[in-house]
Amino acid sequence: MGGHMGGEEGRRVGRRAVLIGGGAAAAGAAALGWEELRRLWWKLPGTRRRRVEGELDHAGAVWTAAARANWRRADRPDDFGIDRVVVHVVQGSYATALRVFKNPGHGAATHYVVGKDGRVAQMIRELDVAFHAGNRAMNERSIGIEHEGFVDRPRDFTPAMYASSARLTADICARYGIPVDREHIIGHVEVEGTDHTDPGPHWDWDRYMELVRRAAANPSPGPSASRPASASRPAGGTTRADGTARAGR
Repeated sequence: MGGHMGGEEGRRVGRRAVLIGGGAAAAGAAALGWEELRRLWWKLPGTRRRRVEGELDHAGAVWTAAARANWRRADRPDDFGIDRVVVHVVQGSYATALRVFKNPGHGAATHYVVGKDGRVAQMIRELDVAFHAGNRAMNERSIGIEHEGFVDRPRDFTPAMYASSARLTADICARYGIPVDREHIIGHVEVEGTDHTDPGPHWDWDRYMELVRRAAANPSPGPSASRPASASRPAGGTTRADGTARAGR
């Protein structure tokens, strides 16, 4: 995993070197093509977006950072447009999700984790690419939301979880102009090439989409993008996890 990331970053560092300097910029344009330049321009010295540690994109979340090995720095939607929300179920507790996503050896994480009690943790900024869908292209175009619970236990999908997750999804859709429909709000099982089944047969898509539509029609106050915050102490529970989020860097 670390070697893969190092190789990718190494290639991009080499490409960026081509872009620096007068004549080299033209050579870089010819070699890379305009689409590649459009995605890489912000990596040049002095053009990176200012970041604040612990800044939130969703006002209802608390910040708890995923391991740096589990996501890739980007500048979305300027370099990669965002047009999908991917729904996951962790096959474990809220505490399990936070723990494995903080583990650099796990190789995957989602942007958000939603608990059965409705709490929301943001672990990766939306502008960055989370390794969650097992498909590089989908990772680059989507935001991943993990949910506490097990796919074969319908009681895990509580009213508080559905409502909180729906507000989060509606907020994301509003920020990026994503249509509130099942083409653009999908389950992990629907990602091309995946071998995962989450959120599973007990996830009530009709109920969830109706809640997202209601939340979209009555939006809460805008995204926080302000204070650093730490996730509250996770509730106890099972510690099993099957790595429902996958890399596909």
